[in-house]
Amino acid sequence: MAQNQQIMCSVNSCHYWKSGNRCDANMIMVTADSFANQAPDRIDAPMAATITPTPTRSCMETCCKTFIPKGSGRERQDDVMKA
Repeated sequence: MAQNQQIMCSVNSCHYWKSGNRCDANMIMVTADSFANQAPDRIDAPMAATITPTPTRSCMETCCKTFIPKGSGRERQDDVMKA
């Protein structure tokens, strides 16, 4: 990963969203919608190396699996922390 990499995200209802449309998670997992729809919420970035690659044809078929609703109380469920 590039040093000083910035992840931009406009989903301000996410726990990791930060002013300026930045993602403040220390790691994220982006995957295919088809995988995310069947995978439980606990499958996230810390498990990424063990998951089979999920090819897609366009960005419309992808999602951020690290999303956690702001104020949900689930902020530590997946061991992803704010950076």
